[in-house]
Amino acid sequence: MTVQDADEGDTTTSIETLTQAAEQIEAVVEDSDGPKEFVGDKGYHSNQVLVALEAVGLRSYISEPGRGRRQWKDNPEARHAVYGNRRRIGGARGKRLLRQRGELLERPFAHLYETGRMRRVHLRGHHNILKRVLLHAGALNLGLLMRTLFGVGTPRGLQGRVAAIFIAVYSFTRLSETFWTLLSRLYRAAYRPRTYTVVQCTSN
Repeated sequence: MTVQDADEGDTTTSIETLTQAAEQIEAVVEDSDGPKEFVGDKGYHSNQVLVALEAVGLRSYISEPGRGRRQWKDNPEARHAVYGNRRRIGGARGKRLLRQRGELLERPFAHLYETGRMRRVHLRGHHNILKRVLLHAGALNLGLLMRTLFGVGTPRGLQGRVAAIFIAVYSFTRLSETFWTLLSRLYRAAYRPRTYTVVQCTSN
């Protein structure tokens, strides 16, 4: 994860972000060839970005904003890159990648920046902000892992589940004790030794 300056647009920082992503992939996967595809929203769509991605051999899947009819007379290289990207996002693979991007990236970032209040961070310095975002993202991933394993995504929700488990175990234990007590009483009543009184009658 990277944090870029707020005064720079996505089209300006996309190459730097891509470079850092390639470095992280190489740090995790040995002998990796780096990323092969680039998936982005409309904020990353520009002639310069598409031409740069094509120059380094990356297939782009970037949503295209509505810009009307465009003139390509003096820029055939950009026309080739834009038309190639348009053709790919219209295919089955491009649509699937864009859907996965919305599900796996946009939704968690909405929880980070909207629900998690990360739109405004009261910190000074790029390094401190990056650490804050990494901690926040780590907590979000931990919540997703907890929800997958236990059905709840927060420690407070897990407390309720743990209390319910203890109550269920306690109730089952008391019910078992009552059952065995009743069974032992029935057993004692069935096999209790019986006493008989003998009455002797005599005649005169």
